[in-house]
Amino acid sequence: MPRTRSSKTGGADAKEASAKSTSSRYVLNSQNGPPQKLLILPKAATPEARIVTLPNPRHGQPARYLVCPETGIYEFTRIAAPNSTPRSWLIETRAASVENKTGDDASEPKAQVMMGADLYIATTIDPLFLVLPALADSQAARGSGDKKCLFLSSDDHFDKLPEDSSHLSEILRWDKTRTLVEGRMAAICDTVEAGDESMFRLSEAKLLTAMLGKAKRMSDSGLPPSMEDKFVKSVLEAPIPLQKRDVPVNESQASKGADSEVSTPRTESTNSQSTAMSLASQPSTAATSFTEEGLLAADTVVNTVEASPDIVKLQRLRVAFDFICSSYVSPAIAEQLRRQSLNKDASSVDFSPLDKYLAKVTELRAEALATRSISDFSRKRGHDEEEDEARQEKKRKLEEEKKRKANQSRGVRDLKKVNTSGMKKMSDFFKAK
Repeated sequence: MPRTRSSKTGGADAKEASAKSTSSRYVLNSQNGPPQKLLILPKAATPEARIVTLPNPRHGQPARYLVCPETGIYEFTRIAAPNSTPRSWLIETRAASVENKTGDDASEPKAQVMMGADLYIATTIDPLFLVLPALADSQAARGSGDKKCLFLSSDDHFDKLPEDSSHLSEILRWDKTRTLVEGRMAAICDTVEAGDESMFRLSEAKLLTAMLGKAKRMSDSGLPPSMEDKFVKSVLEAPIPLQKRDVPVNESQASKGADSEVSTPRTESTNSQSTAMSLASQPSTAATSFTEEGLLAADTVVNTVEASPDIVKLQRLRVAFDFICSSYVSPAIAEQLRRQSLNKDASSVDFSPLDKYLAKVTELRAEALATRSISDFSRKRGHDEEEDEARQEKKRKLEEEKKRKANQSRGVRDLKKVNTSGMKKMSDFFKAK
């Protein structure tokens, strides 16, 4: 009995020792409520920075922004992992630094698991995008063609923005933030001074100039590789046109060309000459003349049009301009800006060389598509004619077999059904003995 109690006590001590040795130094706490999000904030942001809700300039729905009274306004750019690859974040935090707290608890790290793998990075946004819907709404109320729009104060313009779940009035109480917003409004508006207050009216020319300036800075710094390949290189790439020259295939012209060697141009390659002579020596028929013409058509590569550096630069500028309009400007204002950018008098950038080049590329692509369609049709037709000939030959043989069987007598057909295995042939009776 004592031995039994000592063995039980020893086993319990061993379990406690193994539990202590295998215990993790990280403590994971259970989470309640919605999943947390991982935000990457700029180092320049001060402790007074706040995450607020403002209407999105594209669609007017509430969105989250980081507003710092010292450094400006930031938007959150989401970086998401593929849905097919489940991921999570393991974040280590410390309650206090080693210098401020003494003891063993100061150096003990704590871990937190975030179920969502999305990452939100705070990037700078121009405040003029946030107030542009209000400025454009004031102009639309007077009519797009009316040049006598009224000058309004900044507060009158701000009142036109959606107020649902918006903290715009709170952040405008900060003097530096209000000065920043009104300064960006002055960049796209005509201003007048009414006493101690500035009045603003949207200027379409200044707005277009500001958007083109942003697009130019974006294109000069370089577009992302995905945008460069899809919207610049693939759009400006022109197809290689092919010129086809028909080579005569009848025997008379082939023999004439073999004797005089005048009908063969010097620009042909040796392979094309040998192919033409070998095929021309064969007898041509009406059924195969069309397909032979397709085979004998020599493909000569013509130098395709190439985009000059100025054309590529204009295309990058247009891609950057469209990206800004589709991301930060409402659809109505974006359509108006695109129309103005095509007007040479209103825009400071002339896109006419790019438009001419794109029209030429479109024409070449249509010609290449038509040529490819004709070539595919000729191959298919030649293949179909060969199948028709094989079908007709098979049908002819079947008809001949039927006629041969119909001409046989009934006795011959009956004799074919007799089992002749084990019988001697007639020739065996006439052999020499």
